[in-house]
Amino acid sequence: MLARLTEASIALIGLVVTFPLVLAAGLAVRGTSAGPALLVQERVGRHETPFRCLKLRTMWRDTRAVPTHEAAVSAVTPVGRFLRRTKLDELPQLWNVLLGEMSFVGPRPCLPTQEALIAARRARGVYALRPGITGLAQVRGVDMSDPEALAVIDAEYLAKRTLALDLRILLATLIPGVPAP
Repeated sequence: MLARLTEASIALIGLVVTFPLVLAAGLAVRGTSAGPALLVQERVGRHETPFRCLKLRTMWRDTRAVPTHEAAVSAVTPVGRFLRRTKLDELPQLWNVLLGEMSFVGPRPCLPTQEALIAARRARGVYALRPGITGLAQVRGVDMSDPEALAVIDAEYLAKRTLALDLRILLATLIPGVPAP
């Protein structure tokens, strides 16, 4: 309970502090491509409960909802490339953390259509965790294109999860050059 309260408090502070940055990024998205600045997408959450995940939109408005590794490079807008590289597109997910739908660290949430990944994670008990803004697989460079490998790393995180590991994952996410755990 204390960990959840701490995480929600940090998310609230993060929302307040980063609001000007998110607003500026949203205006850049809107100013360079048609459509909303925020992308609201259904994702698979803890206990396989669907939730509405927020992100700054990085693709052209009419791009089909597919996992990032399946999207054409041309589907990403120029501003979107910058937002992805700097990870600024993830900042709206602080709202999901505040609501308790996500954590700062955990398995990255997938789309409901990613059936192989959902099954692999289910088989390993990974859905006991809230999805995270960042995760062990992400800092190790393993994406959703290999569902089995991703689920194995997610299960490793579940088995080894500690505050120290979470801090190392956060550092590896935020600071280029910090080695992944």
